[in-house]
Amino acid sequence: MKPVVLLVDDEDTIRLFLEKTLRDEGYEALTAATGSEGLELTGSELPDLILLDLKLPDMNGLEVLQRVKESVPEVCVIMLTAFGDIETAVTAMKRGAFDFVSKPVNLEQLLITIEKGLESQKLNRELFQLRRRLKFDFDSNYVPGESPLMKEIYDIVKRVAESDTTTVLIQGESGTGKEMIANMIHKYSPRHDKPFLEINCASLPEELLESELFGHEKGAFTDAKSQKIGLLELANKGTLFLDEIGEMSLTIQVKLLRVLEKMTFRRVGGTKDIKVSVRIISATNRDLAAAVQERNFREDLYYRLKVIPIHIPPLRERKEDIYLLVKHFLSQFNSQFNKNFQDVEDGAYELILNYPWPGNIRELKNVLERIVLLEDDAMLRRDHLPATIREGEAAGREVSSIRSLEMILSRPFPEEGILFEDLVKTIERELIAKAMREAGQNQSKAARFLKLNRDKLRYRLKGYETETATETATETATETETETE
Repeated sequence: MKPVVLLVDDEDTIRLFLEKTLRDEGYEALTAATGSEGLELTGSELPDLILLDLKLPDMNGLEVLQRVKESVPEVCVIMLTAFGDIETAVTAMKRGAFDFVSKPVNLEQLLITIEKGLESQKLNRELFQLRRRLKFDFDSNYVPGESPLMKEIYDIVKRVAESDTTTVLIQGESGTGKEMIANMIHKYSPRHDKPFLEINCASLPEELLESELFGHEKGAFTDAKSQKIGLLELANKGTLFLDEIGEMSLTIQVKLLRVLEKMTFRRVGGTKDIKVSVRIISATNRDLAAAVQERNFREDLYYRLKVIPIHIPPLRERKEDIYLLVKHFLSQFNSQFNKNFQDVEDGAYELILNYPWPGNIRELKNVLERIVLLEDDAMLRRDHLPATIREGEAAGREVSSIRSLEMILSRPFPEEGILFEDLVKTIERELIAKAMREAGQNQSKAARFLKLNRDKLRYRLKGYETETATETATETATETETETE
């Protein structure tokens, strides 16, 4: 990998000339015209070496140097200085700069200084190259969102990662990428070279979950034939991700609270306190605030977990990201299945965009994997999509009603109450419509799907036809009156 050199200088001619020179010499060159732009590139691109001008339009070069050394102390910085600023350049070296080069720049001297700087910090350079490889591998596995909502989340993730020990609670619907965000926090953090372990709290019964988390001593219970090290010990100095934390029993919640307060715990059946340094990241698709109100989740633990809350919006609320995700998954599955899907036709993209994606990114990924595997085309077409997406508008209404019901059941009733009959009627109507579609409009088959008597189904269908006819007649009459006026 080529060494990356970042040039921070506000003079256009110097910037363009040195950029070309650096590239001719085999370096990867980045440029910035302001201190703030240079700091941003330092954080995102992790250069091996920075050529930093002392005089910048928005801040002093010494300030930029200080902030660079605070965030990435390993990077080599060479100051560019006018003849009269030699004293300031010496000050910069005392603050961590490797060397300085006077302007006008002697090109031969500059290249020698760059070479010496990189050579003297060879180990640091190798560290930076490793970090860049990790970053590029990371970016190939995860797709950054372009929507304002996701950009804000990624900004929070980077800042939270630097805090190192702060607990994080990630909330969002199933399939939105909560595990991905937890991985990002770990990989951006100083703990990135330590273990990242995860467990789904909903997948294990209470006794087994307790043993997995805390470990157990030999003989602690009937099947404990030997000592077991738990995830908290194994994740020491790293990160432990507790998925579906809302399903954790109250008994284990008490023990987890002690870990968060004191960073100590005991194995099941043990008498010795074990001290660890673990960052806890938890995730849930439940409304934990409501669970606290219902006394299904401890309030003190809730506030300990949500020091930094991150809410991941569902895919239907960040449609700007959908095309980016589609292109990413098409490329991924093209490589996996040796296919050549290049783009999406307008009609298919419109359906994808308007579908509510109740399973979020996971559902989108599964749909695209199936299409790329089974179809041979350069274009993703409308007829490649599953029937549920081609009938997106009706499916959207079904999902909307079901989500309304889920929301009502998971929270206390609002003071103003709910429209009970309207909600029940809507859900009933949409279930029957779905059954009829999937049965190819065959009433007997649809009745079997719903475990209804065929006559009862016909009776309901006739009722819907009457309602529709009445609504149409009312709308027509209204339109006629408006035209007459």
